[in-house]
Amino acid sequence: MNLTENNSLSSTSNLINEKILLVQVLVGIFLCVNGLMIFTFLKKETFRETRYILFAQTLFVDSALMLLTDLALVGLSKQYPVHIIPCYFLCTLMSLLAICSPITLVAMCLERYVAICMPLRHASISTPKNTFIGLLVIWSFSFVIPLFIFIVCFVYIPPGFLHLYVVCSMEVMLQKKWLADMRAMSLQLLFIIMWCIIVSTYIKIMLAARSASSARKNSTNKSLKTIILHGVQLLLCMMQLLMPYIEMPLWKVNVIIFMNVRYSNFILFLILPRCLSPLVYGLRDKKFYNALKYYAFCGILVCNKHKISDDKTFRGVVSISIHN
Repeated sequence: MNLTENNSLSSTSNLINEKILLVQVLVGIFLCVNGLMIFTFLKKETFRETRYILFAQTLFVDSALMLLTDLALVGLSKQYPVHIIPCYFLCTLMSLLAICSPITLVAMCLERYVAICMPLRHASISTPKNTFIGLLVIWSFSFVIPLFIFIVCFVYIPPGFLHLYVVCSMEVMLQKKWLADMRAMSLQLLFIIMWCIIVSTYIKIMLAARSASSARKNSTNKSLKTIILHGVQLLLCMMQLLMPYIEMPLWKVNVIIFMNVRYSNFILFLILPRCLSPLVYGLRDKKFYNALKYYAFCGILVCNKHKISDDKTFRGVVSISIHN
């Protein structure tokens, strides 16, 4: 009987290790793509517009969140104990980044709304100063819920708990039911507000598209598709924020089931929505796509094209001189 149980535990452990390895591959690819996009943004002065700055912030926040969450997932799978205070800081930072990402998506939708529905005022609204103020507002709102949870945890933690070592996860901070319920209600309210903003911007841009001239219809339709993609991202991001409430009951019942559910949630609600950002701007925006392609191939393809055109020009000049 013991041998059977040991074999079962061993096979389960191997399966979890394989899943964690797959996650590392996906996270590695994701970070490489995002790193290239951030590099492209920093190298080109033309990408200092508001929408590209918001996109760069999304890339940075998503990359940092992915890295920290992946570290927490690996630590959880290996049952690696961490001192409770660094764990609190790590969970607070992950919560901050997880909230900052969807709020930035809403800001990107509002920027598209201004560009389409108020084109004459877009240049005066989307100034570097207003963009900087917007970023401060985004980070300030993102800090509210995580900072409150962090302070409450330190106020209500028993004195002996400060010396504990725990397997770090968000559940460590949500031991008190009223605190977990309050966080859930706050996130649901935040989601409703953000969802209403996205739906209203979509409706207003759709109305603008009907009355737009044929020259502006392509741009308007493209913005509508962008907002739909941002809406899908927002939905998946908010599901990721609510993951602890799905996983918490399993954590106290069976660690193996808890790990399997967390692995699935990590793929569906953390990696998947973050892959949509490169799709939205990296592939659909021609200006950014051309710059990205240039740096992805280290300028080789572009240089070759210039070389071929220069060779053709040179041959044409030579042939003309010979005929003359």
